[in-house]
Amino acid sequence: MERTQPRAVRNREATIQVTPALATLLATLGTSIANIALPTLADAFSAPFSQVQAVVVVYLVTLTISAVIAGRLGDRYGLKPMLVAGLSLFTVASLLCAVAPNLPLLIGARALQGGGAAFLMTLALALMRQTASEARVGRAMGLLGTVSAFGTALGPALGGLLIPVMGWRSVFWVQVPLALLALVLTVTTLPADTGKKLAPLIGLWSSMNWTLASSLLTNIMVAAVMMTTLVIGPFFLSISLGLTPTQVGFVMAVGPVISIFSGVPSGRLVDAWGSGRMFLVGLALLAIGAFLLAFLPTAIGVTGYVLSLMALTPGYQLFQSANNTAALADVAIDRRGMVSGLLGLSRNIGLITGASLMGAVFTFGVGSDALEHATASEITSGMQLTFLLAGGMMLAAFGMTFGHHTSTKRLRSPR
Repeated sequence: MERTQPRAVRNREATIQVTPALATLLATLGTSIANIALPTLADAFSAPFSQVQAVVVVYLVTLTISAVIAGRLGDRYGLKPMLVAGLSLFTVASLLCAVAPNLPLLIGARALQGGGAAFLMTLALALMRQTASEARVGRAMGLLGTVSAFGTALGPALGGLLIPVMGWRSVFWVQVPLALLALVLTVTTLPADTGKKLAPLIGLWSSMNWTLASSLLTNIMVAAVMMTTLVIGPFFLSISLGLTPTQVGFVMAVGPVISIFSGVPSGRLVDAWGSGRMFLVGLALLAIGAFLLAFLPTAIGVTGYVLSLMALTPGYQLFQSANNTAALADVAIDRRGMVSGLLGLSRNIGLITGASLMGAVFTFGVGSDALEHATASEITSGMQLTFLLAGGMMLAAFGMTFGHHTSTKRLRSPR
């Protein structure tokens, strides 16, 4: 009995964790599957790209601004009840998207869907921490990273199969049964919790410390670097290396595929070696990958680009597992929702920063914002400048974290 009990506990833990994993999959799928529908939406509604782009942007905006609110409500009223509420909102919003008769109503429905997705992503992270045993927290965080990458990679592929056969509405219809399944699993498998009523400002400042503040700041920087690869990569691959759109798509899929296979192993390393060490290793790999992207693709082409991603992407997954584990390590149970919301908020701020500020650095390096008319050498110059900056950011984050760990050990060591 003593030998079988740990396995039974692990099986129970794994069963419970299917629900937050599916919630994360839904939230990431909601973003990536809509991107591929934009050309079809422009044609269906006879609208310019700048207008249909709002279908994607409004989802990200509401997801970002709702993340901390979702976490706070989870702490106050319970993670399970608020996940049920978020899944219900996501399901209804998906239905409204699927039947929207015009573009403004579709955009409004997507705003609601993004709000629901904030509950899914934020509370999934808090639930993973709550349901995982202390020895397996890293693995749980790694699983979320894998599922998130899978949802991001699945969206374009699934949308590409559905749209030619069933039209753009199918990319929203397909999310409804998945959301209903997640809703049923939430009600039937997750343990009940009620939360606690606390003053929001007290909750915020009592949870904030240097470790958490450092985690949030570094999360912004890392997310900005990863978004930079998604923004700049297509321009470099198509203009500088002369790849076709299909070839660009295959090369850009390398990152998500690596993420899928490196998420859980990264979590295992965090469990085995500790979040502090793996945090630093992840940042080191991110710095190496960024510097390689600045020079290796120019030297040896697509092979160099893929080799650079093989350093950058595992570093990102290792960082994510270690950072989420460390940020939630010493947080009280009734604060985990809020801290998960802060992690989501910082990540989304980083994504926006990568798309805007790092994109501006890229155009500065190119010498013009008319990128479609830029030469191969100009695009290469912009890419090198941007990823040199990205590598420098990762080195700065490494130095800041290493200094904090060193000073912490010195304070704790006996004199």
